[in-house]
Amino acid sequence: MEPATGDDRARRADDSARRAVVAVWRIESARIVATLTRFTGDFALAEDLAQEALADALVQWPAQGAPRNGAAWLTAVAKRKAIDHWRRRERYDERLAAIAHDLERAEHEAADAVPWDPDAIDDDVLRLVLTACHPVLSPQARVALTLRVVAGLETAEIARAFLVPVATIQQRIVRAKQALAEACVPFETPARAERAQRLGAVLGVVYLIFTEGHAATAGDEWMRPDLAREAVRLARVLAALQPEEPEVHALLALLELTAARFPARVGADGEPVLLADQDRRRWDRAAIRRGRAALRRAEGFGRGLGPYGLQAAIAECHAVASDVASTDWARIVAAYDGLLQLSPSPIVALNRAVAVSMTEGPAAALAIVDALAGERALRTGHLLPSVRGELLARLGRDAEAREAFALAAERAQNARERAVLLARAAAGR
Repeated sequence: MEPATGDDRARRADDSARRAVVAVWRIESARIVATLTRFTGDFALAEDLAQEALADALVQWPAQGAPRNGAAWLTAVAKRKAIDHWRRRERYDERLAAIAHDLERAEHEAADAVPWDPDAIDDDVLRLVLTACHPVLSPQARVALTLRVVAGLETAEIARAFLVPVATIQQRIVRAKQALAEACVPFETPARAERAQRLGAVLGVVYLIFTEGHAATAGDEWMRPDLAREAVRLARVLAALQPEEPEVHALLALLELTAARFPARVGADGEPVLLADQDRRRWDRAAIRRGRAALRRAEGFGRGLGPYGLQAAIAECHAVASDVASTDWARIVAAYDGLLQLSPSPIVALNRAVAVSMTEGPAAALAIVDALAGERALRTGHLLPSVRGELLARLGRDAEAREAFALAAERAQNARERAVLLARAAAGR
């Protein structure tokens, strides 16, 4: 082997620094933007400043080396850029005076404050979510903005998740920022009554963040555990803030029970491990206990389970079963029936078909899947042909199964998932 040249070493160092930038941004971008929003009072400006700091890091870290605390470096650079921004707008002295006044007022308020305010949210990321879910925005805009800024998803990833053009998502995000600016929406914790109005949107966004962490829509990794962990954390904060809301506890139950399987979902080589092949001894039993306790709390209100509660009940069936064969599939089918009544969607119907295959056999399930083939939400994705391939393989129709798995692989955006589907296509089972 030839020794590495100086150019080779420099190239490796450059690549290492750039990977460090990407990793820090992927994990910490939401906190950085949230901190800057609190610092500047301007949601759109905060994201612009964070992006400018990111651009600086991509230039400076390869040349100077990655700092020990990358998130702090990015935040500090962005804050300096904010001060430069205010200087250029000839508002530097005015802004400093306002900050000094706010600090003085905060000191006086702190002296007279009660030791703990149960309605206070000392969490910049959750404040960011609540801001992005302001009623001035449409439901679609709330979700798109939060997934972009809080979850750090690329516009193309969000577009794929909602099966709409990239330009549509871009317009939603731009208009959402404009609407927040025009309405002068403050970066602060809304009152309890107003918070309740936003709760449904916030729960939906937290769920979508977790879903992206559970199964990444694109990229080289099957999962994004950092996103999933942040969603679980936000759900725990929400459960503490809104203890009287059963769906908050139901969502927390769903996330905990699903995240409990994470240790067994990826093999040592990084390849996905499907549910039937997972070593259930590796499942996080503490997370299962927390999830089941949250589900019991949601059921304890006596109002019946909502969409998140029904999904949590399905997750619990998997969590308590020793293997696939002993899973209570009849209860899972019943839960999906309830879910279809509350929140009908082709994805729910497709998942129900999988459960039906375990209670009535693959032929009955295949009839359901084939009936869903014309659904717009499933027409271009990989999920339907993937499930269809599985059912065909179980029926011994290997040639058709290979075709279905090959089509699913062609449509899959995630590299790890595509590799699994290609392997199934090659094996024909």
